Amino acid sequence: MKDHQPSPTIEDYLWIIFVLERDGETVIGAKLAELLEVSAPTVTVTLKRMLRDKWITINNKKQVKLTSLGKEAARSVIRRHMLTEWMLARNFDVPWSQLHAEAHKIEHTISNDVADRLQTRLDDPKLCPHGNPLPGHENIAENWVPLIAVPEGNKVIIRRIHEIAEQNPEFLSFLEKNDILPGTCITVKEMLDFNETLSIRVDNKIVSLGLKTAEKIFVEFSTE
Repeated sequence: MKDHQPSPTIEDYLWIIFVLERDGETVIGAKLAELLEVSAPTVTVTLKRMLRDKWITINNKKQVKLTSLGKEAARSVIRRHMLTEWMLARNFDVPWSQLHAEAHKIEHTISNDVADRLQTRLDDPKLCPHGNPLPGHENIAENWVPLIAVPEGNKVIIRRIHEIAEQNPEFLSFLEKNDILPGTCITVKEMLDFNETLSIRVDNKIVSLGLKTAEKIFVEFSTE
């Protein structure tokens, strides 16, 4: 076996599995195929490689879990990704909605040593530009709730956009266009179950969101 340096493809699987496990979700091949937008046979082949190299375990129910080695590698790639996002935002003025996609092209080429230097140069950020905690700082987000859980009439502050939702550039562009960004204060106006929408007030305009979209936006109740 090689020196436990995962390939870019394996790193993509590691971070998806890590996020799903963190959120308490059961990880199976079909879920990975959906999120990674690859075929089921491709997932099966990749998981066999990951099992061989001890990144994961698979039980008799076909449920996938990271080993301690897999968790360490997942934290590494997530950290490199988030630091790369900040580098692109601060040094190259890459638009917020494009940071995730652009960072994904670079993250696999950055060593942990360079990541350490980036973290120092960037003044040790605890959150990525989309509000997600860097590995080791998850406690920051423990009191944040999905927007869908907020009762009508409440003011809240946008805190994070779920990592998996970051993979949808159209979604991020919509949020950026409507100023639904980390740090923005909004008011929940109305939830309509019959057409599965939630309306919010952002500044002086009303924006409608699908309930599935609202599930991926995490907020903190405002004290104002």
